[in-house]
Amino acid sequence: MTTALITHADCLRHETPTGHPEQVARVEHVLHALEPLALRRVGAPLAAEDDILRIHPIDHLRGLRDALPQAGFAKIDGDTFMSPGSLDAAFRAAGAMVRAVDMVLSGEVDNAFAAIRPPGHHAESETAMGFCLFGNAALAAKHALDHHGLKRVAVVDFDVHHGNGTQDLLWDEPRALVITSQQMPLWPGTGRVDEDGAYGQILNMPLPPDSDGATMRSAYAEQAFPRLRAFKPELIIISAGFDAHRDDPLANLNWSTEDFAWLTAELCSLAAALCAGRIVSTLEGGYDLNALAQATRAHVEELIKAAP
Repeated sequence: MTTALITHADCLRHETPTGHPEQVARVEHVLHALEPLALRRVGAPLAAEDDILRIHPIDHLRGLRDALPQAGFAKIDGDTFMSPGSLDAAFRAAGAMVRAVDMVLSGEVDNAFAAIRPPGHHAESETAMGFCLFGNAALAAKHALDHHGLKRVAVVDFDVHHGNGTQDLLWDEPRALVITSQQMPLWPGTGRVDEDGAYGQILNMPLPPDSDGATMRSAYAEQAFPRLRAFKPELIIISAGFDAHRDDPLANLNWSTEDFAWLTAELCSLAAALCAGRIVSTLEGGYDLNALAQATRAHVEELIKAAP
């Protein structure tokens, strides 16, 4: 039994304009940092169209296909772009999460990390935004619930920006507990505590700018972990954004690499107690390349430690 690393070269073919923070080098740095680790390396398949349609309407998919450029870039919104390779990359990213869920729930591996891009947690039902085209974490949750027949799945999102897309896609899903921590105020402006889902199954934990890892640890210990214990998920999905790191240029929550390791270890401990250690994690944000590489390695090392 082991930890799977799921990725694909197509994720490097989603290109963005020069100077854009969500760049090809992000996954290159992550993969270089993970290269020495003992991982089961798996190629991400292309998601099936039916997988995408679990969470997005057909018009969303058609709109992205129509927008796909033959050369150069297509601007979807102020900070979201597509290049000729972007849609294949997005299908690989979604497919990585489907494959990860299948592998973990079949017992083929203990847990899995998807080193993919574009990220996913800002993509709403009919809107690509915030560098994201498809809602990868929400898709993984729906695949586990609808295809595998699980009754309870938890999504934990520790990206510094609120996962408005995951919240939107799972708002009406009583089988999914969604827990998110995010800097507030900060783009996209969602994630208030009163945004709690159609069934009270969403927990938002806004964190103030210029706070630190101690603030985060208290929030998770006092709010998130008790909710997870009470919910008793059969699978935990992590939206692993590393832009809360103190070196990240897009926010200022000032977490250390050790804070990400602590949070991952705590989630692994809860998963061991609640759902036989079953965790699927996916890369979201993180825009200082060195901090991203270091924090991702610390995250994956904790997943490896948790695999018997």
